[in-house]
Amino acid sequence: MTSTLAQRLEAADPTVRRLAVMDLPYSDEDDIVPLLLPRLLDGDATVRIEAVKALEGFEEPEVVQSLAPMLLDEDEGVRQAAADVLAELKETASAGPLLPMLLRGPSQARASAFRAIRALRSPEAFEPAMQSLRDPDAAVRREAVGVLGYLKNAAAVGELAEVAANDPDAEVRRIAIGALGYSNTVSVLPALVRALADGMWMVREEAAQTIGKLKLAPAVGELVRAMADEYWQVRVKAARSLGWLKAEAALPALVTSLTHPVSNLRKEAVIALGEIGDTRAIAPLEASLDDPDPDVRKLARLALTSITLAGRKPA
Repeated sequence: MTSTLAQRLEAADPTVRRLAVMDLPYSDEDDIVPLLLPRLLDGDATVRIEAVKALEGFEEPEVVQSLAPMLLDEDEGVRQAAADVLAELKETASAGPLLPMLLRGPSQARASAFRAIRALRSPEAFEPAMQSLRDPDAAVRREAVGVLGYLKNAAAVGELAEVAANDPDAEVRRIAIGALGYSNTVSVLPALVRALADGMWMVREEAAQTIGKLKLAPAVGELVRAMADEYWQVRVKAARSLGWLKAEAALPALVTSLTHPVSNLRKEAVIALGEIGDTRAIAPLEASLDDPDPDVRKLARLALTSITLAGRKPA
């Protein structure tokens, strides 16, 4: 390290130290980690923030070990920077230093630790996540549910269904419903059907899509009713799921949607009709060949080709 850079890193002026930290990644230094780690303990928060940011992408054990406690820093900016950098971790081995943070410290730190460890899919995060499903802080519950969704452990299905149905926070309910997409069991059907009637449209939207992902045919009737939802976003996901389920009972609702003012819904209705493959959809799809949206017209041509080739007869 050049003497000038060394002097700047130890300068009395925090602005000089901060700029030196920012220059480090562009210096000739082969290994900047040993130079950055001491700056995590700098007395000035702006220096600590830049040191945290400069360590993004480094997953050496000593780096993760040093960054994890930064979630407890007294400065909000430092805490946020640490949360953002830790959320970019990719190596499963990096989960170790984060595990102790899942159940200790203030809620913001715990939520950030869960967010950081989520994509690492560490089995050791399962029990802390399960314990945190009843945390008083909704932010912690959201991140804990997200971890369980990534882990795809069948032992969490019952709890996630309970959270999806009853958590007081709409975003927690929505994330829990999405997490149930790995369950592969009809036991979650009651929770998903209930979610289709949730007071928040984002929850209904997630439920409509998850039902289709799980191929839950017994919910076709509820999905058809969801095609009349006041929010077109919910209708889009319901149409998509009805197509996946090849639900012939949905034909009237899907045909009606071919004239909806929102083109995204018209597209999904066309796709679903093609997937269902019933010849009764031919005439409505032919009308869609004149749709003002070129994507709808293209999808209508594809749907008609699919139905014609399949040669399906009406039930």
